[in-house]
Amino acid sequence: MDNKISGDWAHFSGEQSMSDASREENAKRLLADPLFQEAFHELRKDLLSRWETSGSLEVDARESIWLAMRLLEKLHGHIQSIMETGHMNRMLEKQHPFI
Repeated sequence: MDNKISGDWAHFSGEQSMSDASREENAKRLLADPLFQEAFHELRKDLLSRWETSGSLEVDARESIWLAMRLLEKLHGHIQSIMETGHMNRMLEKQHPFI
């Protein structure tokens, strides 16, 4: 199974195989996708509900929920950043095409 996981994730070696424009377009499409938006909304709602209903002695559970919420925010922020970086690069190219 480790080989399959390694193979599946091999293209995430840190090298950008897509152009910045492709990355921006994919990020924009993903953020606009209703299913993607619903998934983030429902996950966040579920995590908040689990946190609110956790007992006072469930410290480990609340810590795990907090970490999951931070990860969810970080993932969304990363995709948003890809979109915004592509947009900023295009604007800079228009303003300073020879730089």
